[in-house]
Amino acid sequence: MTRRVPLMRVEMLIVPDCPNGPVLKERLELALAGRTDVELTEHVVDDQSEAERRGMHGSPTLLVDGRDPFAAPDTPASVSCRLYRSADGRIGGAPSVEELRRVFGATATTGADRAAGRAGRGRLAPAERGLRAVQQAVLRSFATTGTPPEAAELEAAAGPFDASASDVLAELAAEDFLTLDDTGRIQAAYPFSATPTEHAVRIAGGPTVWSMCAIDALGIPAMLGTDAVITSTDPVTGENVRVEFTDGKAVWQPSTAVVYYGARPGNGPAAAVCCGYLRFFTTRATAEQWTGRQADLTGAVLDQAEAERLGADIFGPLLTAPTR
Repeated sequence: MTRRVPLMRVEMLIVPDCPNGPVLKERLELALAGRTDVELTEHVVDDQSEAERRGMHGSPTLLVDGRDPFAAPDTPASVSCRLYRSADGRIGGAPSVEELRRVFGATATTGADRAAGRAGRGRLAPAERGLRAVQQAVLRSFATTGTPPEAAELEAAAGPFDASASDVLAELAAEDFLTLDDTGRIQAAYPFSATPTEHAVRIAGGPTVWSMCAIDALGIPAMLGTDAVITSTDPVTGENVRVEFTDGKAVWQPSTAVVYYGARPGNGPAAAVCCGYLRFFTTRATAEQWTGRQADLTGAVLDQAEAERLGADIFGPLLTAPTR
């Protein structure tokens, strides 16, 4: 199979004659200047039903790989005029160039930023060719059974797109949405691992699953919209780290726990480049002690709020986005 170059899919959704459409388009051109990994499209939406189908939250709306990075959770679809509030509190008709660059990953400073978030392209597979439908079938199977789906379930997800499950899985693996072994079986589908790791996540009312890394573990409750308990281990002291999510709020034990967010040099899949270096620690001191022993490792220590937000940003939209 020919390996496709992963593209970040950026869509502008506007109502007819939207005065802020040209403003957003101009800022997008500045924010994306020099980028060759972006597919930019524009759609005019003139009724509520189409707004609901496309995920439009007012005009103009920006979708990055099918997700609106500026919409709060549960924001209703709308064809009304939309306003954006910048970091300094000012109101405008479109996000600033700096905010757009931040969304696209242009300010990423570590290999982990590039690998964990697919260089700003995100972990939500595109809807084309059945990629998202199969990805979501895999994720739902892990969430409900703790294991990948059977072949028949994968074929059922790929069938409506006139695609074979094996071809779709190969493309998902090529674009680093999941990993396969030499026989084509699923080894991991971020955030889940098919084999035990040091990060266990007990899903309320469901199975205990394994995550690929600390950030993946923190993204599972957000992705599923459920309570969960994460248990892991500080690699320096061997002490347990526990994070309990209840009604969207997390309690960390010990209260001093942090996450290291790092990666080694290279452009391979996240499983190889960064998953082993996104880890829980009981304190900032043990995180810094551990990283000081690692050669060629770059990254940063994240506090609890930063780590939770990153997990939710990367994995929160994966099961809510439509498959078409």
